[in-house]
Amino acid sequence: MIEKYYSRMTLDFQTNKKIAEEVAIIPSKRLRNKIAGFATHLMKRIQKGPVRGISLKLQEEERERRMDFVPDESAIKTDLIEVDKETIDLLQSLNMGQLPGVVKQEPTTTGYGKPQPAGGYPLRA
Repeated sequence: MIEKYYSRMTLDFQTNKKIAEEVAIIPSKRLRNKIAGFATHLMKRIQKGPVRGISLKLQEEERERRMDFVPDESAIKTDLIEVDKETIDLLQSLNMGQLPGVVKQEPTTTGYGKPQPAGGYPLRA
């Protein structure tokens, strides 16, 4: 009902109740109220964002726009990849030590002059 009559539905229960009565044959007043209440609930959820199971033209267009978006600059930059000594050793053992753009990372030091491991966690004594 929401997919077909989305343009007529509102966030108001009373309005949705009248629309449900007009567009559908509902055998009882209680069932009509339940349908109108749930339709109102779904309309409020649709206002916040896409709702699973409901395919609206507006939502489909938004999803297609997101899928077709191409960023100006790639999030994965492979011009220069800094790796630690262990990774360099691993690549050399696999005969891949001369990959372009792979350089050894300078070890970072903590405030106490001790080198810090590449993972960023301090060494335990």
